[in-house]
Amino acid sequence: MNVGRRPRGVSPVTPGPGQESVWDYPRPARLEPTSQHLVVEFAGHVIAETRNGFRVLETSHPPGYYIPLEDWSDGVLSPTDGSSFCEWKGNAIYYDVVVGDRAVARAAWGYPAPTQAFAALANCASVYPGQMDRCSVDGMLVTAQAGEFYGGWITDAVVGPFKGEPGTWGW
Repeated sequence: MNVGRRPRGVSPVTPGPGQESVWDYPRPARLEPTSQHLVVEFAGHVIAETRNGFRVLETSHPPGYYIPLEDWSDGVLSPTDGSSFCEWKGNAIYYDVVVGDRAVARAAWGYPAPTQAFAALANCASVYPGQMDRCSVDGMLVTAQAGEFYGGWITDAVVGPFKGEPGTWGW
């Protein structure tokens, strides 16, 4: 495995039993299927739930979780303007998340035509967990990765420090 380089002065937290360190994740990023139970809740409803998701692992980042579009409630993902580019995954599109009269602009994204290494994400979407009511992985409550751009899902199963926290811009 090609483990990413650690910036000078960064001291990774030593993982305990059942934990992973984001400093053991590779660079470039890697995609892997997961049977973990992924749940997204918004506006008092479970809007996505699967055991057939994917996670993206990249040095210094908590895992990013992607849920197949078929496992999202009908109508909650509304395509919106704008795009961005990931050097690993390709061009992203964005969705507003809408339930009844509650909506969050650009709270979800996907890669309809990803790079070959991330082809499995073509029919998936992820969310910024901090913009949802609750996200969980195998029942563990998710904390959002710091920073406005990052969409990692932090649980008790992963240790950092994580990119996005103050002082990490140059990582």
